[in-house]
Amino acid sequence: MADEIDFTTGDAGASSTYPMQCSALRKNGFVVLKGRPCKIVEMSTSKTGKHGHAKVHLVGIDIFTGKKYEDICPSTHNMDVPNIKRNDYQDLLKLISYMLLPLDDGVRLCIHPTSWLGGLEDGSN
Repeated sequence: MADEIDFTTGDAGASSTYPMQCSALRKNGFVVLKGRPCKIVEMSTSKTGKHGHAKVHLVGIDIFTGKKYEDICPSTHNMDVPNIKRNDYQDLLKLISYMLLPLDDGVRLCIHPTSWLGGLEDGSN
């Protein structure tokens, strides 16, 4: 059986990026600069020169490290845009007025999430 399929490594086949024309990118959008996914913070377009295309100057902040990256590309060329899915979760602690955490010596630690000021409470109550 030389035609066996190796399933030890694999993925769903989804791409982590998709191409988009450089002129279609917008500020506060996302783009891959120097191989890193970045949020576009500055974008400027130069006029068409004597030798060809208008150029787009992009400045982006890495979404993971916060490092600044810059790139210049012709406006008609494609750039990679990362597939980004954002999930917002509600903080459960904001729904609770306070939380009691038992400690080993019978004292409970009271935490009020709005002020994040902790206090000690006697364990006799």
